[in-house]
Amino acid sequence: MAWDEVWENVFASQEWGKYPNEDLIRFVARNFYCVGNRRDVRILEVGCGPGANLWYIAREGFSVYGIDGSTAAIENAKRRLDKELPGWQGELRVGDIIKLPFAADYFDAVIDNEAIYCNSFEDAKQIYSEMARVTKPGGKLFSRTFAAGSWGDQTGQNVGHNAWLTAEGPAQNKGYTRFTDSGEIKDLIAGFTLDSVELLSRTENNGRNCIKEWIIIGRK
Repeated sequence: MAWDEVWENVFASQEWGKYPNEDLIRFVARNFYCVGNRRDVRILEVGCGPGANLWYIAREGFSVYGIDGSTAAIENAKRRLDKELPGWQGELRVGDIIKLPFAADYFDAVIDNEAIYCNSFEDAKQIYSEMARVTKPGGKLFSRTFAAGSWGDQTGQNVGHNAWLTAEGPAQNKGYTRFTDSGEIKDLIAGFTLDSVELLSRTENNGRNCIKEWIIIGRK
């Protein structure tokens, strides 16, 4: 089964991803809550899934844009926005995040909440480059991605540079999973200036397994 089919099945069959990530909320609050007219702020999420982050951002009054390869995900996201936030402003599209269908210097912020990790290292560099292209000068990047050494890393079938079809962990049965080493981050987001990198970790199964994620903040 192709990796995009894996996620199409996930989004079509599971009520999954309803609420935003706390670190994403903190990022939006720190950078944009002080803006006078929030509708003037355009925020794009690549690999937006069923739209949990977009729902939160639109609820806070900002203009939201999302793109995902899954038709089911975009349909679910639009349905929720239309039902719970009538009059929301922005656009949702089905498409490939490696070539974003948006004009240069258009967005005030771009977001990756564990979507880019599903792509090879070289494709991920291109996606971040596209995200930089569509971001305004001075605009912000938020990226959350699995870190090397996280539960599932080095398990299952190796399918590329630091990439696995994992035999265990949170990405098991969800296709291609790439784990990022700290030394790779600046190269990955070369179109942005790196502002901060934080390592999040939490344990599961009574401390036997540790999930590690990078929170990467950058600016153009």
